[in-house]
Amino acid sequence: MKAIMYHYVRPDDPARPFFRHLHLDDFRSQLDWLGKNYGFVEKSEFLAVTGGASVPRNGVILTFDDGLADHHRYVLPELEARGLWGIFYVPTGFYRTGRMLDVHRVHQLLGCHGGVFMSEALQEIIEPSMLAHAHVEEFRSTTYLHQSNDEATTAFKRTLNYFVDAKYRDGVLDALENNFSSCSQSSQELYMSKKEVKDIYDRGMIIGSHSVNHRVMSLLTPDEQALEIDDSFAILEKVIGAELSPRSFCYPYGGFHTFTAATEQLLAMAGCRFSFNVEPRDINVSDVAERPQALPRYDCNMFPFGQCRPHSAPPN
Repeated sequence: MKAIMYHYVRPDDPARPFFRHLHLDDFRSQLDWLGKNYGFVEKSEFLAVTGGASVPRNGVILTFDDGLADHHRYVLPELEARGLWGIFYVPTGFYRTGRMLDVHRVHQLLGCHGGVFMSEALQEIIEPSMLAHAHVEEFRSTTYLHQSNDEATTAFKRTLNYFVDAKYRDGVLDALENNFSSCSQSSQELYMSKKEVKDIYDRGMIIGSHSVNHRVMSLLTPDEQALEIDDSFAILEKVIGAELSPRSFCYPYGGFHTFTAATEQLLAMAGCRFSFNVEPRDINVSDVAERPQALPRYDCNMFPFGQCRPHSAPPN
């Protein structure tokens, strides 16, 4: 059984020439390819598997991260037209503050100006004292291994998402946004509204937590992690007007470097039935039985038609 992860799925937007996304046409082509080569696991069957009642079989589960408006506008109609379902992982910070999360501010800057320009601009702003050094080598060797970013884009994302200390990140992003004209979407344009999240749930999809603030869980204290988990579930259940059944979680950024044994324990204590890591392999019986809070998941770019492509480039 293969779980596959998606983020931005949208048509090209000439206003954001560098924005990296899965083109909607490629998404459709990939669904065709996955259906022909693997087939799709029924929702009831997947829930039975994660409940320990059956053995995983070959087939695909579709997951969508970040609570993006793309998912309601483009993904949901495509799934419904094909009789498919998906799991939608929503970070809840926007519903509390109305602000765009840092991870998406990074994407917006890159989408407007490109990796080379933004990497050079970042070097003019950051100082060595802003960098957290404890995990630099680990994060340099374990992050963005399955993405096809250019070197400058990867460096910009690593620096802001992993290396700059959290207490400086907002200020650095504020400076970059203030210094350069922006083609960024507003947070209201970027994310699903509460009404849209409820609509996806009401139409038979699974809603899961992607934390509150989309921070690297392994860099937080256990108490901070517990707040990210418990508050996100509470907010989502208020949004949909029901208990999440099942409760599910996926780790911001993903990969074993982004969470700890304490994170898995906290998720189990919060009643989370399963959580998704980013590890490119199939889900097997032992994963579900022995480590349900770290189920493996592929990036969509590891299959045909799944690569992000620059604006107006031909299909994969």
